[in-house]
Amino acid sequence: MLLALYKPYGVLSQFTPEPGSQWRTLATLGLPPRVYPIGRLDADSEGLLLLTDEPALNERLLHPSHGHRREYWAQVECIPTDNAIAQLAAGLHIGNRQTLPGRARRLDPAPHVPPREPPIRVRKTVPDCWIALELTEGKNRQVRRMTAAIGHPTLRLLRVRIGALTLVDLGLLPGAWRELNEAERTLVFADPA
Repeated sequence: MLLALYKPYGVLSQFTPEPGSQWRTLATLGLPPRVYPIGRLDADSEGLLLLTDEPALNERLLHPSHGHRREYWAQVECIPTDNAIAQLAAGLHIGNRQTLPGRARRLDPAPHVPPREPPIRVRKTVPDCWIALELTEGKNRQVRRMTAAIGHPTLRLLRVRIGALTLVDLGLLPGAWRELNEAERTLVFADPA
């Protein structure tokens, strides 16, 4: 079984609560028994999360040697320059490691996404911008660290695509999930166009 979930803001990518945590868990979303998430999204991130009861899928989708592409949309403070976008695509030195090259672009016009509860902090004197990042690795808080490294902190973060399967095509709203059919499973492992 392979499920797609639109993980909402404020939900941990796990079933067991963290002691003292303010965040809900996947156990609150009515998922079938014996499934587990493939990868993670931080509690303050949203978007496409796959869950399965098939152990072999974890290695196939997550190990960087497979070069499996994932796309994120990040709403960031201010408007990144072309040079800043090129830095994101080339890979950045963050902490003690270098991120792998990927793809990056500004999203103009801004994408239509469901409202977040609670909404992001809006400052009238500071503009914001949506950017798309396509990565083949997913280190802890990588997108947020990358945007901060170019001087544009992330305000909101959504994973919108895994392989060629997109959240838009699934038509899911935050908190909703469904089992993937065979054609959709194929898209998870396909290269995006």
